[in-house]
Amino acid sequence: MDLDFLHRTAIAAAYKGARVLQSKFGNIHDIREKDAREIVTEADTESEKAIVAVIHDRFPNHEILGEECGLQSGASQYRWIIDPLDGTVNFAHQVPIFCISIAVARQQETIAGIVLNPLNGELFTALRGQGARLNGKAIQVSAIPAVDDSLLVTGFPYDIREVFEPVIARYARCLKAARGMRRLGSAALDLCYVACGRFEGFWEQNLKPWDTAAGALIVAEAGGLVTTFSNQPFAVELKEILATNGRIHEEMVGLLELIT
Repeated sequence: MDLDFLHRTAIAAAYKGARVLQSKFGNIHDIREKDAREIVTEADTESEKAIVAVIHDRFPNHEILGEECGLQSGASQYRWIIDPLDGTVNFAHQVPIFCISIAVARQQETIAGIVLNPLNGELFTALRGQGARLNGKAIQVSAIPAVDDSLLVTGFPYDIREVFEPVIARYARCLKAARGMRRLGSAALDLCYVACGRFEGFWEQNLKPWDTAAGALIVAEAGGLVTTFSNQPFAVELKEILATNGRIHEEMVGLLELIT
C-alpha cells in the first residue's frame, strides 16, 4: 500500500467533509437525539457521506467504521475510522470548537491520523513512525515536567448521570493539582492540542474508536504517551484514555486512581 496516497486521500476526504460543515454551521434544521443525551444533525450525516464517497472512490474494498454509518465491511486489511463531526453539541449551539477526525488502521494498528478544524483551517496529521504535523510543520508535546505547572483538558461522557461520582472525583483531584483546567467538547481536538503543546494532559472515559483513533496516534507521534487511566497500553476499542506529554504521565495516573 502506498501510504502517501492513503494519507492524501484521508486529507482530501476531510476537506470534502469540511465543506459540508462550513455550509451547515449556523444553518442546522434537523437535530435528533440518539441515546444518552447524544445528538446527531444533518451536518453529521452529510459530512460522513461526503467523506465515505472519497474513500470508496479510491479504496472501494476498504472497511469503514463511521460514527453514523456504523461498520461497512470490506475485503481489505485496512479499516477507516471516521468521526464526521466531533463536537456535535458545540456545532448545534454554534460554538466554533469542532472537527473532522479520520484514522486508518491496518490489522488493528492505527497507521494514519487526520484531524481537521473546518473553521480555522488547522490540519493535524500523523503517519506511524513519521512524526506529527500541524499544517505541514512538525509538532511536539510540551516539556512541562509537573502537573502543578500544567494546563489539563477533559471531557464529560454523554452518560454522565450514570457515572457521575467517579467522573467528578477524578475531575476534582486534577483540578486541585493543576495550574488550570479546560473542557472544550471535542476529544479529537483535545488530543491534538496535547500533541502540539497547548495542553499537557487529557483524559476522558466512555469514548468510541472514532473519538480517539486519529488523535491518539497524533499524540504518540508528537512524542507523547497514551494509555488507559491505569497506565495500561491504549487501544481504540477501550473506553478510557489518558494522553500526556509523557513527563506528567505517572503523576496523572496517580490522580486518576480512585480511592475506594
